[in-house]
Amino acid sequence: MAPSSNRRSSYSRRAQYSTFIGYSIGAVGVLAGAVLLIVSIASPNAFSFLRGIGSDVTAPVARSGARARSGSQGIVATVVGYFEAGQKNRELKRELDAAKVKLVESRGLAEENRRLKTLLDLADDDPRPFAHARLISSTSASTRRFATLSIGANRGVVVGMPVRSPTGLVGRVLEVNSTTARVLLITDTESVVPIRRASDGVPAFAQGRSDGMLDIRLINLGVNPLKPGDTFVTSGSGGLYRPNIAIAVAMQTTRDGAKARVLSDPAASEYVAVEPIWTQPAPPELPPRPEAVPATPAPQAAP
Repeated sequence: MAPSSNRRSSYSRRAQYSTFIGYSIGAVGVLAGAVLLIVSIASPNAFSFLRGIGSDVTAPVARSGARARSGSQGIVATVVGYFEAGQKNRELKRELDAAKVKLVESRGLAEENRRLKTLLDLADDDPRPFAHARLISSTSASTRRFATLSIGANRGVVVGMPVRSPTGLVGRVLEVNSTTARVLLITDTESVVPIRRASDGVPAFAQGRSDGMLDIRLINLGVNPLKPGDTFVTSGSGGLYRPNIAIAVAMQTTRDGAKARVLSDPAASEYVAVEPIWTQPAPPELPPRPEAVPATPAPQAAP
């Protein structure tokens, strides 16, 4: 009698070994994944070395992608600009007329500021950037917001250095590798920046919302003085970020602050400046107080 074609795996030792090995590999994979998950939650910086190696390895590809992206954006902008040339010319003429008026006013203000600074013997303390770099990648659809710089320890970059674009603050250096550096963007939920309102100096701090916006929270609670359109700059409190770097503009007020839009969009910032860590200068020492001199009694008149 011919054997049945539908034989169970228990009748074949090779099939039994294959099934056992498959289950073993699956169990080992699940165990390894659980261990890696526990390690990543307990110590988020445990894999920073591996991330650094991966960032250094993929840096050339990321640079090529950034160049290709910027080139494609330039081609699309050229084609769109060709079809919108007439409307753009009319808008530019109106803006040019308004800019001429603003230019005359700004020249007068600049001359007045120069005279006031000369009278008060003030100096411009804006530090020069430590280095310039390219943002070769950034996260745009994640709960955490990071970016990657095209320079690292090879240019002397250290952890904590502020990173800004021509329009405002971008973030600070979080990890440094040999040829790249990881930047914590100000829109990340772990980023907190001391700020103040540019018009009157109302103190507050800005915290990321992981959606491209910022939460402005007032330090002094009470009546909320903020309103849409207020601009905010860094205050310099606690060091790290130097004062008067533009950061955001308020869009909607809340109970204890406002929701603000970031001025420096990493997606639109191709080149950024890395600044040295700012330390708050120590207050000047007061001169010693003169010691009190005992009063000399007046001489008595002779009788």
